Parts: sequence; structure tokens; C-alpha cells
Amino acid sequence: MPMIHEVSGWPNKTCEVQNHHMDSTRWDGFAYRDGDIVIGTWAKSGTTWAQQIVGQFVFDGAEHIPVLELSPWFEYRPIPKEAMFLMLDKQQHRRFLKTHLPANALLASPLAKYIFIARDGLDTLWSWYEFHCSYTETIYQSVNETPGRVGPPFERPGPDFIEYFHQWLDGNGYPAWPFFSNTQSWWDVRNAENVLLLHFNDLKADLAGQMRVMADFLEFDIDPDNWPKMVEHCTFDYMRKHADDLTPRLATRFTGGARSLINKGTNARWRDTLSDAEVGKYQEFAARNLSEDCANWLASGRSA
Repeated sequence: MPMIHEVSGWPNKTCEVQNHHMDSTRWDGFAYRDGDIVIGTWAKSGTTWAQQIVGQFVFDGAEHIPVLELSPWFEYRPIPKEAMFLMLDKQQHRRFLKTHLPANALLASPLAKYIFIARDGLDTLWSWYEFHCSYTETIYQSVNETPGRVGPPFERPGPDFIEYFHQWLDGNGYPAWPFFSNTQSWWDVRNAENVLLLHFNDLKADLAGQMRVMADFLEFDIDPDNWPKMVEHCTFDYMRKHADDLTPRLATRFTGGARSLINKGTNARWRDTLSDAEVGKYQEFAARNLSEDCANWLASGRSA
């Protein structure tokens, strides 16, 4: 039986998520260390951005740090569990991991700190669709042919974003995984002492300020002389310019190379594509599937 960790304000594990990409049962056997950091998002909501920020804290503002290799997607099935555990066990620096799971699919630990970054669902979907379109056959083979897949295979998207939009809403996150319940699960644990919720819009509006919030929450003692370069290294311009440094092994796995993970970082690109009725459909789904306070926060961030 997995060990249950008691965390005040956290419901602990109430579900499993297993599909073409993910296997949440991996977390059951993970041996947390004091100070571990878990970075969560649904996907395409600032994951790589947050990993880069935390990597700057861990490595004192150094350049050319392959953060996506040092900070693995823990429940990602194509990386063998044994290899994942061995890699993390060998790490001597403060560890930081990535997850796309809902909070209630994790075994929370009081030893760890959890950061969740949210983004408006329409902006998230637009970015996710573009990312999905960049998948190469190598990735499809990895996620679909790795033994243990649960559910249907992950398939190429069609050329019509509007059709994809309706499939995603009507299919509860299809062909990926549920969006609204994922966001709500993290909103529900926002008051846990080791959880910090951030919003993509707030990072865009005040990168240095939000980085300071993260550093304080994670209890990093930042050298003031290093702070300006840390902030610079976390701008989208810098990250796009140095995308191959952040994730050197991904260059051939996406049609856009490593920059597919660090695309434009802009919002509202769907406005000229979706009709008022389609936007209204999304808003109706959000209102039906999220608490009012969570829906307001998701739509715009702290200004809500």
C-alpha cells in the first residue's frame, strides 16, 4: 500500500489518471526529499516558463541549464519508471519536477512545495492545439506504443481549430485530458500551506514581481547581484533565443524544434477565429464545471 502523507488543506489522492501520456500511479512509490518542488499545469499554461524560473533559483542564474531534462514530467509514460526514479535519485541539487495531473491524483507530501500555474482555457487550448500540431511521428509512437497505455491512442489533430475546439469541450479535454476538473482541483487546495497558485497573465504583467513571490514561497535566498540576470533569463525573448539550451534533446521531436515548447506566449489569438456563440459555449462550460471564484480567477488572474 502506498504511504499517505498528511498535508493540511489537501484531500490527498482520490483518483488515478492513466491515458496515452500519463500514469499517475508512479507518484505512489516516489520518495520525496525535503525541499522538493512540484510544478503543475494542465499543459501549455506556463510549464516551461515556471521550470526555467525555478531552475534559475536552483542554479543561481546560470545560463545554458537544460531545465527540461533536469525537471522531468514525472508521470510521462514513455520514460521508463525505473530510469525516472534513478535519474532523480542521483540528483544532488534541489529537485524540481513537472506534473500535468490534478491535485487529487497526487500523493501530497509535507516535504515538498507545490506551484500550480493556470491560464484562461481559450488561450490554453489555442496554444495546446498549435503544440499538438507540432508532434512528430516519433512522439506518437512513444505515447501509443509504450506498454500500459490506457484508453484510445493519441492521434494527429485535424486542420480545423474550430472542430478541435468543440471536440475538446464536448469530450472533456479530448484528445488530451480533462481541463476544468484539473484546474478546480488545484483551486480547492490553494490554502494548503505548501501550495502556491499563480496565473499566466500575472507572470506576463509582472514577471519580476511574480518571480519574487515564487522565490519567497520556495524559501530561496537570492543573491541580489544575480537577480537582474535571473529575470532576464526568464523572459520569453531570452527563452526562445536559447530554446535548444533548455531542452536540447527535443529539437527533433517537434516540427518546430525546441521552440515548439516556447512559442509566442501571447493571449487572445483565438478572437478572430471563434464566434461569439463559440466563446459563449466555452464560458457556459466554465461556469458549469468551476466554482464561481475559480472561474473568475481562471479567466484573468489576480485582477478578477
